[in-house]
Amino acid sequence: MPSPFRVLAYSSLIAVIATATFADPPRSQGPAAPKQVVIISFDNARDITQWKRSRALAQRTGAHFSYFLSCVFLLSKETRKDYVTPPKGTGKSNIGFAASKEEVAERLEQINLAVAEGHDLGSHACGHFDGKDWSKSDWLAELAAARRILENAYTINGIAAEPAGWRDLAKSVTGFRAPYLSTGKGLYQALPEAGFTYDASGVSQGPALPTKSGGMTRFSLPLIPEGPKRRPVIAMDYNLFVRHSGGFERPSQAKEFEERTYEAFRAAFDKQYAGQRIPLELGFHFTLMNDGTYWNALERFAGEICVKADVECISYRDYLARSKPTKPATVGG
Repeated sequence: MPSPFRVLAYSSLIAVIATATFADPPRSQGPAAPKQVVIISFDNARDITQWKRSRALAQRTGAHFSYFLSCVFLLSKETRKDYVTPPKGTGKSNIGFAASKEEVAERLEQINLAVAEGHDLGSHACGHFDGKDWSKSDWLAELAAARRILENAYTINGIAAEPAGWRDLAKSVTGFRAPYLSTGKGLYQALPEAGFTYDASGVSQGPALPTKSGGMTRFSLPLIPEGPKRRPVIAMDYNLFVRHSGGFERPSQAKEFEERTYEAFRAAFDKQYAGQRIPLELGFHFTLMNDGTYWNALERFAGEICVKADVECISYRDYLARSKPTKPATVGG
């Protein structure tokens, strides 16, 4: 007859083996998800109050923005004839000029401050014309005018005390967005020759990685679902303005439009944040449409999103500095 101590030891051994056999193996940790990138940009960059407001938003949230400047806002009525472009002639502009030399000086101050704070200064050409059918030589003239006026803005307007390094700043502009997002063969032939490295004029079916073509990196503003019927709209304030009120001011519905805009931005962000984490691009102007609806939605969105530890609200320039573009088939523009 077996010893009761031997039986007890044998039973204990079986229990240990069973426990070891059925325990879950340790799980390996997969790679951490990349940070969600949000790229916020502004076109025209005219109003001084909006310069200050955007910079304050950046300081509150840690964001860096891209500003696409229209060079006519560095010319006053007295100096507007310094702008000449072959397709349109001398001193012409679809969006006007600065009101005075003093306004130009204030805008130059804001540009200097923004660049010193780490923001990206890009070009929106000069007179805000639709250059879809322009030739390469037309675009080269327009781009050269924009760069020359930016570089010589202090001298052209007789503004004293040009800051040290201003001309280097002007020469360092390498990003472009076409007026009306209207592009063509002539533009894409001209941009690399004119010293540009990226273009942000495209439109894609949804958030998409940038593409590389002809020596240029091309970014695209996405179509995002918006409104009760979730119809796609370009993620830019002007397009939302047209969607909401046909391009006419309806201040009585501003709160409704703000909520719809915020919800569209947030839903587009949440989808990427929980999924592939493709960069989300959002575009704005310095014009306050529908009683400031779209800026209000932007500030609410950025205040929630840009402060997250695993989110980066950065400029196009900063994104390029750390990324290598790929060639997905979904990008349009």
